[in-house]
Amino acid sequence: MEIRNILQKCDHTQLGVTATWEDIRLLIDDGIRYGTASVCIPPCYVAEAKAYAGDRLAICTVIGFPNGYNSKAVKVFETEDAVKSGADEIDMVINIGDLKAGRHEKILDEIKAIKEACHGKILKVIIETCLLTEEEKIKMCELVTAAHADFIKTSTGFSKAGATREDVALFKKYVGKDVKIKAAGGISSIQDAEDFIALGAERLGTSRIVKIVKEEHLL
Repeated sequence: MEIRNILQKCDHTQLGVTATWEDIRLLIDDGIRYGTASVCIPPCYVAEAKAYAGDRLAICTVIGFPNGYNSKAVKVFETEDAVKSGADEIDMVINIGDLKAGRHEKILDEIKAIKEACHGKILKVIIETCLLTEEEKIKMCELVTAAHADFIKTSTGFSKAGATREDVALFKKYVGKDVKIKAAGGISSIQDAEDFIALGAERLGTSRIVKIVKEEHLL
């Protein structure tokens, strides 16, 4: 696969708690230079990032991150604030405890409310696959589809594991035809990226691919 085609599917990511505005600015510079799908950054930098990037690059941010146990009202407020600040894409974390408890309607209601608060911006739903059973993953494919979210996303990258090939293949089998797949967490090589894309991932949450391209002078 052409490296540019891989980069076009990457959400170039910096969500570390020590990230400074200078780190984010450099992330944006690289995202623009290498043609990534977006940069995924902490909410506190969205307004500055949008002012800096303008229309040159999509700005993605995270909601209820990384644990997902904020109240629905807080997540909706976070989303509205992010969109008002200029976010083009929203990656939200579900309440995993609700899923474990079988509170499916509550999860569906929350995703729908956040989707509405996106005001037409792209919504990706992070389900943290490493903490779920196969049955729970399949149920989340159903709920994300029913909520009309744009993407289902494997992982925050902040739990005990990230994306696996098996989980992306499972998503592809059970998610609705209008829902895309984002693999995130642990994508550390060009081969990883190619494998996830071949399995059906439309987006990759990673900081490593751009670094590889720079280090190995692939462009």
